[in-house]
Amino acid sequence: MVIPQHVAIILDGNGRWAKSKGMPRNYGHVRGAKNLEVICRDAWNMGIKYLTVYLFSTENWKRSKDEVDALMKLFRSYTKTCIKTARENNMKVRVLGDPSALEKDLQKSLADLVESSKENTGLNFQIAINYGSRDEIIRAIRRLAQDYKENRIAGEEITEELFSGYLDTAGIPDPDLLIRTSGELRLSNYLMWQLAYTEFYFTEVPWPAFDKAELTKAIEKYNSRERRFGGIKEE
Repeated sequence: MVIPQHVAIILDGNGRWAKSKGMPRNYGHVRGAKNLEVICRDAWNMGIKYLTVYLFSTENWKRSKDEVDALMKLFRSYTKTCIKTARENNMKVRVLGDPSALEKDLQKSLADLVESSKENTGLNFQIAINYGSRDEIIRAIRRLAQDYKENRIAGEEITEELFSGYLDTAGIPDPDLLIRTSGELRLSNYLMWQLAYTEFYFTEVPWPAFDKAELTKAIEKYNSRERRFGGIKEE
């Protein structure tokens, strides 16, 4: 079985899973965070080199203040735990998105997480927080335009490869497989540039119940498809 090099996941269904258990939505988010640690280990043991997860989108600020506050509290706790987890499991962590809207202490914790794990050589783990693909592309265009204005690049030098270097995922291969849990069938403004040739897998299983067996099913489905690269069928 061919193991995809890079798997991206939209972690969906935490609140609905909690509701089905008669518990508050935040309980689902807490269980989802714990499950993420497990899946990181499983992914690496299966041979996956890059794992990118959608934790909090630019649109998630529209949720109720109580839920957003609870999520930010959870992120603070998770970030501190992740520093230990990254050290113990040799994970290299990278943050995607615009952290400027986050509280200063959370920004610092995320920066500490990235700095403390930058020399690790195991799983490359990308956390998308306050991330939106349209926002990412606009930020990239602004940086590219500034470099053009200051004569650091010429117009004829602008290619897909050069533009990719301005994105939050610069230096990271595009995902081979996207997984979205809990039955939704949309991208939700996630990695839209990077997913141009990615295989999609949707499952009804909510994120807190997603386990190694479900990850294996997704990879098996990935293996069953005729993949095309740049519109050219793989032979």
